[in-house]
Amino acid sequence: MKVVLLCGGQGMRMREYSESIPKPMVRIGYRPILWHLMKYYAHFGHKDFVLCLGHGGDHIKRYFLEYDETLSNDFKLTDGGRSVQLARTDIDDWAIDFVDTGAQSSVGERLWRIRDRVAADDVFMANYSDGLSDLPLDRYLDFFTKTGKVAAFVSMQPTHSFHVARVDDDGHVAEIAELARSGLWVNGGFFLFRREIFEFMRAGEELVEEPFQRLMAARELVSFRHEGFWSPMDTFKDKQRYDEMYLAGRCPWAVWREDRSCS
Repeated sequence: MKVVLLCGGQGMRMREYSESIPKPMVRIGYRPILWHLMKYYAHFGHKDFVLCLGHGGDHIKRYFLEYDETLSNDFKLTDGGRSVQLARTDIDDWAIDFVDTGAQSSVGERLWRIRDRVAADDVFMANYSDGLSDLPLDRYLDFFTKTGKVAAFVSMQPTHSFHVARVDDDGHVAEIAELARSGLWVNGGFFLFRREIFEFMRAGEELVEEPFQRLMAARELVSFRHEGFWSPMDTFKDKQRYDEMYLAGRCPWAVWREDRSCS
């Protein structure tokens, strides 16, 4: 099953990094967050990727063209450095389709522009490229298959420390609660689509606006709730949180490791 990853945004809230590299290339440990996300999908057997490139797409192309497996794998060096024997490999069975979908395109436009790449697939996956989760992908896919619907996304509880306020018409605050404990659920991405999704889309539209409204009107949009780990990398503070987890050796998104360690 193809996995479409939306890699072209400018990441304006991560300007400390995104002025020099695109946000999907911001590193967690030795590897960019995009690699961690692709490794997650590959763990569940989904290794056919379509990368929707835009801002900084050349950095992503160069990273994979110059990919160094020794950074995240044990290896044996012999013949004075001329021979490298890897104990295991990362991406030798991945297929990666690099597609320029425009520097200024919205999520919906990027998806629309790669529709020919997924035309042969009854169902395909799609996702933002700047967040990680320990979502049980097999259970989610089973849920979606049983619904028979056209589209699905994963509902997550927000991790940010903002507060939600309910304010009366006269300006008095009636209720205030931390966003993460407010009972709200947000769109966490990890989309599943049947090929019919493009019948609900028009060129130039943003995915979660007009197309999702049409899907809801037709009762063809469902959501799978996940209460486990999920964290976007929207801000520098999010990047710091990922760094702290990595340095502590706790990487809950690393489902490919039984102990969820970072190495």
